[in-house]
Amino acid sequence: MTISEQQIQSTLQHVIDPTTGKDYLSTGSAHNIQIKGNHVSLEIEVGYPANSVKHDIQQRIVTALQAIPGIGQINVTVSSKIVPHGVQSGVKLISGIKNIIAVASGKGGVGKSATAVNLALALSAEGASVGILDADIYGPSQPQMLGITKQPESLDGKSMEPVIAHGIQAMSIGLLIDVETPMVWRGPMVTQALQQLLRDTHWKDVDYLVVDLPPGTGDIQLTLAQKIPVTGAIIVTTPQDIALLDARKGLKMFEKVGIPILGVIENMSTHTCSNCGHTEHIFGTGGGEKMCKDYEIDFLGALPLDIKIREQTDIGVPSVVADPEGEIAATYRRIARKVAVKVAESVEDHSELFAKIVMEDD
Repeated sequence: MTISEQQIQSTLQHVIDPTTGKDYLSTGSAHNIQIKGNHVSLEIEVGYPANSVKHDIQQRIVTALQAIPGIGQINVTVSSKIVPHGVQSGVKLISGIKNIIAVASGKGGVGKSATAVNLALALSAEGASVGILDADIYGPSQPQMLGITKQPESLDGKSMEPVIAHGIQAMSIGLLIDVETPMVWRGPMVTQALQQLLRDTHWKDVDYLVVDLPPGTGDIQLTLAQKIPVTGAIIVTTPQDIALLDARKGLKMFEKVGIPILGVIENMSTHTCSNCGHTEHIFGTGGGEKMCKDYEIDFLGALPLDIKIREQTDIGVPSVVADPEGEIAATYRRIARKVAVKVAESVEDHSELFAKIVMEDD
């Protein structure tokens, strides 16, 4: 019995990707379908890093194709392709960086920095090339969370090399000053420092640069919105009403400046007693999901109030690398894939495809 490409495509139309929730035919993910006799091979290219789900994707497709009468050997190859996506109008992309993801919170104390660093490490664990920029000039925390003690090097006397920690590229003002030196700077100096940290760092082919913003809606956030090419923003909150109130302000700020909201992460959602195993919602319940429903944005996931997250970031080995097979790391990786899918679904940046027009006088 002859196998046709039409049969293959018709089958792929009903196989749903575990992360995107969409089929592989309509998304254009299926490539290079080859049929030799009754043997079939094809390539699946997804727009997000997918190390955790590659085997699942292969199995779903193989199982579906096996239902075709007379089919023989099936070979499915799964790969990821991450491309630059659109940013706010009038802002150009930065060399060496495909996509910038801002991680923000309306107020401090909601675990934003721990979420940012674990998100960056989770994207890396899924197969992406990742960088993290600590944009909190007054209170940089990423050097400690990543266990970095050395200063960045300059190979050309002009730019700085990012410091590599746990496989990701990192830069922070905290790497350039003494840990006990306070940054007594006014707003213009702070915003200039942020731009220098970003633009004077020699980022190396970064798929996603995670920017850990300071809390609030001040100078740093405004500079980010006006002068830095941001693909999308994530809001971190707790279920607590006062945190949600400030988180909504942060969300509205990004909306006003034209930066898409990728979604909301609810931190400290639940707490499970290490002695008795009882789980309770210390800061309330359902707040993050309600906020997402009110503003019609995605709820990316919820993380527990767990002492291990704090202990692991304190010693410079965040949860995703400290316990990569644990449930907390799995949650961060699920959230990371959702974030990457939201980025992939945004408009691609094609600015490099257009020729530059140069006007010269005769």
